[in-house]
Amino acid sequence: MSSHHIVRDNQEPALIIANGADCSDALLQQLMEWSPYVLALDGAVHRLLERNIRFDAWLGDFDSGANADELAIAKMGDVQRIWAEDQDKTDLQKGIEFLITKGHKAANIIWGTGKRADHTINNMATLWRYHDQITLSILDDHSRVYPLAKQFKKWYPAGTQISLIPVGFASGIASKNLVFPLLDRTLELPHSTGSSNEVKVDGFVEISYSDGHLLLMECFD
Repeated sequence: MSSHHIVRDNQEPALIIANGADCSDALLQQLMEWSPYVLALDGAVHRLLERNIRFDAWLGDFDSGANADELAIAKMGDVQRIWAEDQDKTDLQKGIEFLITKGHKAANIIWGTGKRADHTINNMATLWRYHDQITLSILDDHSRVYPLAKQFKKWYPAGTQISLIPVGFASGIASKNLVFPLLDRTLELPHSTGSSNEVKVDGFVEISYSDGHLLLMECFD
């Protein structure tokens, strides 16, 4: 599982590898094959080296105690090391900002869920912090999570599980082609969410809302 870089431009999403729970080898390989740039966050590096997974850059404040094998990194070629010491930001936030400065328009994030609940919640909320600068998604073996635009339209097969989770609140929500339709609905944590909805029939799902922030979760199980 060492190869990537089928493409070498910023047209395909970069890949950020965080330090949460592993995903399947199949998902990791799929994402790496189509990623022009792979960025490893701090403590994930020793896990990547153990599995012979290549990456282009290693970013963090290096406070995780990861004893990366320098010889193994050297064999990969020109791996950039980015020192990012800001204690007011998470490694994921620093990684996203680094990709923005490099001109990337989109990035997928893996190993960003599981293990610690605080990291998972922070990582998902972080997606909205940068939504107007870069297109972001968090993926694992069970779901894909991304910020929902105010006007959304996408084709899905019937039965696809979809959850709408507000970051704070979202109002004026309306939907088409969901089993549990929404009409001028307000969702607000912790009082109400749009969890475990479902696509009614094969076709386009349309979702709109007027204010606030929504995350869309496409659930695979």
